[in-house]
Amino acid sequence: MPNRQPVIAPTIAVDAMGGDHGPSVVIPGALEAAREDGFALRLVGDQSLIEAQLQGLDLTGLDVDVVHAPEVAGMQDKPSDVVRRKKDSSIHVAVSLVKNGQADGVVSAGNSGATVACGMFIVGRIPGISRPALASVMPTAKQPMILIDVGANVDAKPRHLLQFGLMADIMAHDVLGIQRPRVALLSIGEEEGKGNVQVKETFELMRASSLNFVGNAEGRDVFTGDVDVVVCDGFVGNVALKLSEGLGQTMGHVLKREITRTWLGRLGTMLNMGGLKRFARIVDYAEYGGAPLLGLKGIVVVCHGASNVKAIMNAVKMAARFVRQRSIAHLEQELAKDPGLAAGNDATHKNTAGAV
Repeated sequence: MPNRQPVIAPTIAVDAMGGDHGPSVVIPGALEAAREDGFALRLVGDQSLIEAQLQGLDLTGLDVDVVHAPEVAGMQDKPSDVVRRKKDSSIHVAVSLVKNGQADGVVSAGNSGATVACGMFIVGRIPGISRPALASVMPTAKQPMILIDVGANVDAKPRHLLQFGLMADIMAHDVLGIQRPRVALLSIGEEEGKGNVQVKETFELMRASSLNFVGNAEGRDVFTGDVDVVVCDGFVGNVALKLSEGLGQTMGHVLKREITRTWLGRLGTMLNMGGLKRFARIVDYAEYGGAPLLGLKGIVVVCHGASNVKAIMNAVKMAARFVRQRSIAHLEQELAKDPGLAAGNDATHKNTAGAV
């Protein structure tokens, strides 16, 4: 991987109105991220509500500006309508700050489809990238890994999946610190030749690429920690993401119910509280913040609508790390090395699922 000079102080725009809890959660999370990692914030949304939330909070040493946006993109709004008609919405204004060079990245826990659409049509794709893709950081038995795509492209061609793998490879290196990420293709079997036509053709493309391609991975392999990137289309990836979220929540509820059923179980819980807390932290989505939309000219991170303060904090930190590591320039360099990666570029993109 090439050496790149870090950006000293990135500026991150935050959609303060996004998410189930709005400014009351988004603003404290963003401020904590800026305080810990040292970068500038642009809080975008209703100025009076943002300033009311800032009252009483410690802003000492922080570079924080409020950018007024009187509208909010509701969950019922179609992504295309937000792009075309709701230009005063907080997510539209926040993404426009990146487009205009007034911010280096944007984070939103609001309407995910609108966030993805604004990212694609306002910020725009990196030349040579056919389709931006959402990447989710997932817990494993060993260390976090990246699942891509988790919802931006419900249909994808083999060349798109190859680009997803390249983008996630760079993310794994720059954000997770993995020097030579192991990239796998999600399929119904580990053996070469398993899977549908899309998977089989993608297998050949990845094997011929510069990626550290380790072959197919089955669904059960995702959480072993033996691979660092798992590639699939957005339909399969979103099902896998939501299934894992549901399984993690169910496991937590069942575990709590069973260990508190008897006095002996409750005693064991007290004795193993440290281990249980570590387990909860590993499977908590808030530890990983949000899903970056990779392949754009600017950094866009999509958060879960139910994000808490910790999730927002980690998402904003992730956006700043992308900027500091110059990941976009890194991707451009990799595309320049291999013009074949950009072959067959799509003129349009209509598969935005906004599923995260």
